[in-house]
Amino acid sequence: MVFSTIIFLCIFLPVVILSYYLVPKQGKNLFLLICSLFFYAWGEPVYVLIMLASIIYNYLFGLAIANHKKAKPYLVLAVLVNLGVLCVFKYSGFLVENIDRIIPNLLKVPDIALPIGISFYTFQGLSYCIDVYRDKKLVQKNPVNLALYIAMFPQLIAGPIVRYSDIRQELSERKHTSEFFALGAERFIIGLSKKAILANTVGALATNIMSNDMQYMSLPVAWVGAIAYALQIYFDFSGYSDMAIGLGKIFGFHFAENFDYPYISKSIREFWRRWHISLSSWFRDYLYIPLGGSRRGNVYLNLLIVFVATGIWHGAAWGFLLWGLWHGLFLVLERVLTKQEQKDAALSKTGRIISQTFGRVYTLFVVLVGWVLFALVDVKKTAKYLMVMLGIKRNAFVAYDVSYYFDKKTLLIFVIALFACIPWKNILKKTGANQTFMFMVSKRLVLLVLLALCFVFIITGSYNPFIYFRF
Repeated sequence: MVFSTIIFLCIFLPVVILSYYLVPKQGKNLFLLICSLFFYAWGEPVYVLIMLASIIYNYLFGLAIANHKKAKPYLVLAVLVNLGVLCVFKYSGFLVENIDRIIPNLLKVPDIALPIGISFYTFQGLSYCIDVYRDKKLVQKNPVNLALYIAMFPQLIAGPIVRYSDIRQELSERKHTSEFFALGAERFIIGLSKKAILANTVGALATNIMSNDMQYMSLPVAWVGAIAYALQIYFDFSGYSDMAIGLGKIFGFHFAENFDYPYISKSIREFWRRWHISLSSWFRDYLYIPLGGSRRGNVYLNLLIVFVATGIWHGAAWGFLLWGLWHGLFLVLERVLTKQEQKDAALSKTGRIISQTFGRVYTLFVVLVGWVLFALVDVKKTAKYLMVMLGIKRNAFVAYDVSYYFDKKTLLIFVIALFACIPWKNILKKTGANQTFMFMVSKRLVLLVLLALCFVFIITGSYNPFIYFRF
């Protein structure tokens, strides 16, 4: 994994960027498509055929939907085929395992490997077909353009989920400027730093704690493990999203933001407006609203359906389903109670501060408990971990205290990661400090240092997973 990352950063990426700008305008999409297929085939030499099949049948479904007055049957078929392929590769083993528990030896559990990024490019294909059904003018007749939309390597294997309608124009005509290139490079370095420096370090800490025997774990250690995992998944995924958005800018595409400092949220509702924005907005527009949203049917049932689907989207395990249901239940609870904004408006300044502080503490508590479900997946392991974490079970013998898991480097990066969850750039923007000449020079020097540090961490580190690759 480390060797592949170095090859990608030192050879593949610079060659692709340089060649892209040398290729004539009319050949840029084809060039990017070839690079994207090569990039995917590097890690998935067999399953690249599944992605090619997804491109072909979504292209044909789009044409069928656009060219027939009675397009609904074609849309239904497109949804069934896309979800069917996803179910076969992602959920068939899980379904058979659970059937086998009820009726032993009825079916053989299939040994099917999960293609990297299948959830992401399947949802992009679905969004294309649904967008064309809603507006037939959006149909893409150029197969290269549609293939590039589905297979584009910057966001192919871990998002963000890009809407076809958002980049349709840029697939045909886009601008390339030195400003976009500079902003893209800056964003890529920030994303790489989040991943290589922060996520990998706190991720190793989380793994060390969560993989230990819980009957010898103390309450503080359990909390540190949960917090470390929360930091890991945030900087891992937001880092990848930043890299994708940055590369998109370099190639002339503008991908929507995917994270907006979710750990400062004052409610679970706000958390989902800030966390994995492309997924939550996808489910809102393509599932929640078609179900009736808050205007038709039972809004609470609609919310629970959406968040059960959100959990299942992440993986074929009861832990993911319960994680989605956990968030859905608190969203329902928040809807039942008076809206936070209305309560804050009626409070004094001191009352608002107290209310918002409570909201942040409550939200972090719910999110951290949810991350334990998400990280451990296994329901029994999760229950044991949460019993220790919440003080329900106090172990008589504790193998290691918190200090055992921290060396100086890990402690420093853990603290930096905590502070990096706060939107300091917004604070600087309000003061105007980010517009000074010294700030701009310092920022570029810091970026160069961060890039160098990333290579050091990647080369010397042995822990380098991308959590969302498995989804």
